[in-house]
Amino acid sequence: MPYLKLSTNLNISAEQTSQLLPALSQLMAKETGKPERYVMVELTADKAMLFGGSDAPLAYVECKSIGLSATQAKSLSSSIANLLDSHLSITSNRLYIEFSDCPAEFWGWNGATFG
Repeated sequence: MPYLKLSTNLNISAEQTSQLLPALSQLMAKETGKPERYVMVELTADKAMLFGGSDAPLAYVECKSIGLSATQAKSLSSSIANLLDSHLSITSNRLYIEFSDCPAEFWGWNGATFG
């Protein structure tokens, strides 16, 4: 049920993608305490984006999960920022992260919902 969507203006190679997606998936599982088999990660690269009027490397991340707490959001913010800096050299001041706690009854999977 944890979902992370990363959008960036960077052109990301297949090699970078093959390293970044598993790292993000593992991070989401660890930080939310949910099994990785339920984690979904999406990457959209090479988007036309500006932040503060500049097209320097940037990212926007959507991070959703059932039961996501404010404490988890703070920890995820730091962890995601560190990971994107190390993998893509996107600094934390060029990154927005939107966190959403989704009620279990509004998250569908396998023909049903979790609530």
